[in-house]
Amino acid sequence: MTRQPDRYGSFSALREHEVEGVDYRIRLEDRSSRVAIIAPHGGFIEPSTSEITVEIAAESFSFYCFEGLAADRSHHDLHITSAHFDEPMALGLVSGSQVVVAVHGRLDRDDPETSWVGGLDTALRDLIVQSLRENGFAVIARARGEALAGTGTGNICNRGRRNAGVQLEIPRYVRDVLVSDTEKLRLYAGSIRRAIQQYDRILAAN
Repeated sequence: MTRQPDRYGSFSALREHEVEGVDYRIRLEDRSSRVAIIAPHGGFIEPSTSEITVEIAAESFSFYCFEGLAADRSHHDLHITSAHFDEPMALGLVSGSQVVVAVHGRLDRDDPETSWVGGLDTALRDLIVQSLRENGFAVIARARGEALAGTGTGNICNRGRRNAGVQLEIPRYVRDVLVSDTEKLRLYAGSIRRAIQQYDRILAAN
């Protein structure tokens, strides 16, 4: 199945036709953290990415979710690709953060159980992969040139203070499992959070 092209190429174009509070909403919790966890396609755009984002952030990290509010709308209606995602509140949070992790949902296709971890911050990418594997989750690192690798410099995950972040692509099957199993969600999100905390301590010490 091939997804249709995005209806909007920027947030300003989306805002001209969609109503905040009816079609979409923005959730932002700025905790003055060095770390931002974001879901640019939250709500019903890529279901369950908001819940996973909030769980990773817990009480420690800042988070941002751009959420589609209508369950019956197509994915492409409110999806702004990561390279063009320019909602001002998101840009403000990300640009002030040392560490940025973006949570996305991908199609299951022929690999419904493996999370893909990409982005230009390869050191953090690898720590997250290791932590998820240690806790029993299927996960692989994505490198430049591979699908959904998140390595474009304009990608929202790579627009933090260090110009390098992480993009997490979670298949629908895994997202459905996580939101239906609280303990599994805590384990998955906690694995990522601990990797980020370890990495942030290293950055702060240097």
